[in-house]
Amino acid sequence: MSAIEVLSVAKLSPFYQEPLQASFTIHDRVHATDPAAFAALAPRIRAIAADGNSRVSAELIAQLPALEIISVMGVGYDGVDVAAAKSRNVVVTHTPDVLNDDVADLAIALMLSVARALPQAEQFVRTGQWEKGGFPLQRKMSGARLGIVGLGRIGQAIATRAEAFGMSIAYNTRQPRPNLPYRYFPSAKALAAESDFLVAITPGGAGTRNLINAEVLKALGPRGYLINVARGSVVDQDALIEALEKGAIAGAGLDVFADEPHVPERLRKLSNVVLTPHIASATQETRRAMGELAYANLQAHFSGKTLLSPVPECR
Repeated sequence: MSAIEVLSVAKLSPFYQEPLQASFTIHDRVHATDPAAFAALAPRIRAIAADGNSRVSAELIAQLPALEIISVMGVGYDGVDVAAAKSRNVVVTHTPDVLNDDVADLAIALMLSVARALPQAEQFVRTGQWEKGGFPLQRKMSGARLGIVGLGRIGQAIATRAEAFGMSIAYNTRQPRPNLPYRYFPSAKALAAESDFLVAITPGGAGTRNLINAEVLKALGPRGYLINVARGSVVDQDALIEALEKGAIAGAGLDVFADEPHVPERLRKLSNVVLTPHIASATQETRRAMGELAYANLQAHFSGKTLLSPVPECR
């Protein structure tokens, strides 16, 4: 397959980049760095390699007449114009399932960290404050009410873990899941009003933009915590900052942000938040599995085999 030319639109993980380079002819972000060279090679590009944060616009797709497939290393693909791809018979693939455990693990870790103020407690020891007195009492998580916005594969993995903490679990999705034993709420606002911890794990995109807004946060209330392991776009970040500053909610654990890697200073200064740099799937094991699946989708396509994980719109 070395004659097949692939455009990389992101700085890819070595777990994806290295097998690509061994099998295909890779052009690394040349569309952004060298427009003249890109214009010359664009008619030969048959695939795009992307990650979950990549932007693959209709304009870019239109410049690639030979394009056949966009393989995303990531479960999220809201930066890809799937409608434009489908209109050109270009298939889009992603890497679901292989990261479920890691994302669910981090959601639980953020819940514990913000409820028990673990980052602050660690600094309390490191800076010698413990010698002056005990650490302030925090919030119990076991037995609390958990609301999950988006009960797909990862949401269900979070719920399974939360059951071990004796939490009562409810959820909000577009349609109820009668095969699941959890209580259903028809809106994020209604769910928030009955939750101590509200976890966002719904896909990004226009349909969920600012789904967690000021009204939802008000319903969550001054003893409630928001956890976002979905996309930054799912939460109205300005409304969240205001709610945190005014004590309208108790705190937040955030792995994703509206304009990554830029995090507003107002958010960084708050003591009632735990912030992580979009690391939900960032383990050696999971990133390797994601890279292997993204590469396998390209291999399958160009070998005439069935794709392993096309996005739902391309099934």
